[in-house]
Amino acid sequence: MTQTKMSKAVQARRLEGLDKNIWVEFVQMAATYPSVNLGQGFPDLPPPDFVKEAFVKAVSGENFMLHQYTRAFGHPALVTILARFYGKLLGQELDPWTNVLVTIGAYQALFNCFQALVDEGDEVIIIEPYFDCYEPMVKMAGGTPVFVQLRLKAVEAGKLMSSGDWQLDPVELASSFTKRTKAIVMNSPNNPLGKVFSRKEMELIADLCVKHDVLCFSDEVYEWLTYDGNVHLRIASLPGMWDRTITIGSAGKTFSTTGWKVGWSLGPDHLVRHLRTVHQNSVYHCPTAAQEAVAQAFQRELDNYGKPDSYFVQLSQELQQKRDWLVQSLVAGGMKPIIPEGTYFMMADISELKSEVPELPDSDEPYDSRFVKWMIKNKGLVAIPVSAFYSTGHKRNFDHFIRFCFMKDEATLKAADDILQRWRMEKTGQ
Repeated sequence: MTQTKMSKAVQARRLEGLDKNIWVEFVQMAATYPSVNLGQGFPDLPPPDFVKEAFVKAVSGENFMLHQYTRAFGHPALVTILARFYGKLLGQELDPWTNVLVTIGAYQALFNCFQALVDEGDEVIIIEPYFDCYEPMVKMAGGTPVFVQLRLKAVEAGKLMSSGDWQLDPVELASSFTKRTKAIVMNSPNNPLGKVFSRKEMELIADLCVKHDVLCFSDEVYEWLTYDGNVHLRIASLPGMWDRTITIGSAGKTFSTTGWKVGWSLGPDHLVRHLRTVHQNSVYHCPTAAQEAVAQAFQRELDNYGKPDSYFVQLSQELQQKRDWLVQSLVAGGMKPIIPEGTYFMMADISELKSEVPELPDSDEPYDSRFVKWMIKNKGLVAIPVSAFYSTGHKRNFDHFIRFCFMKDEATLKAADDILQRWRMEKTGQ
């Protein structure tokens, strides 16, 4: 077929420089080479039975209208239970029709925030390391990302690092707020680091938001995944923050159903109404049956909130055991894991393995990216390079870390452990 060359530019300017995506490349590699995938953040084990049963009932029950369109801004059963559930947690009386918006996963909830509330010339503060979609979404909205790093404090010799050892510099953070600052993106527990921000850090951020009249987009998709007694604090519950915060959640992370793509935004109507405008002019509607199933799952969790039977309680206990198992495996393999306080991700320092993959001083590709590609091809183990979670100017400073996901079946984690044990024996000759 002959392709006609167009004289006009095809690509919109807002897409310039945003075409590359780390997930496309590494997911393809994981599919190409025989490997154990601890890279992409999705479970390879089934959701809990009560969640599956709720979905089966939704699609096979007598209510055939669950196969049709529902309310565009959220299925009534779901927005009602979300308002009840999170109203208690946020200390607010939530109106399900004006304070809750259901989205195609947390990803669309984030996209709505940037498109609806960020304008050309606005600055948006992003804390590094950050989930990689924040930066391109800011730029697509015409905004300018401003990066503030979590700084690693000194760690006692011979002791493994914790995600809590990475902290904000209060002076650096305060100096990033200017008259052009429109919003700050908050992600706690943080992906990829696993940091659960402390009350002191949250209050610092909240005070600066109030002082400078800045919005907060709070990505809380890992809210139930905290360990070692760490507690997730909802920034919208702090003084002065409800009126300026959009809180984002995900059924994919909450109930281990990433393929359902059900997310939500919570906030005051004077903010959420603008998100609804983006929503109605883009996806318009979310899958009805999945929303019904998530509503039933939340009803069960509301009835069991704080009790031993709560899935949220059981999941964090189960994942803490898997986290500790992976820590031991990575140490045995010659890496230095950073013990996460939350999420189901773990960063690891690969500095002691650099002899396996020598540096290429003239290479444009970050070292951790080359290392992971080598590891997939030669060891059959998939991870994600942490440089993907840093801005261009800072990638080289953090290209000796890689990220693993431990929300995996025990058989998957055992297979990864076997790879790491063989790797250790190859290095030591034992």
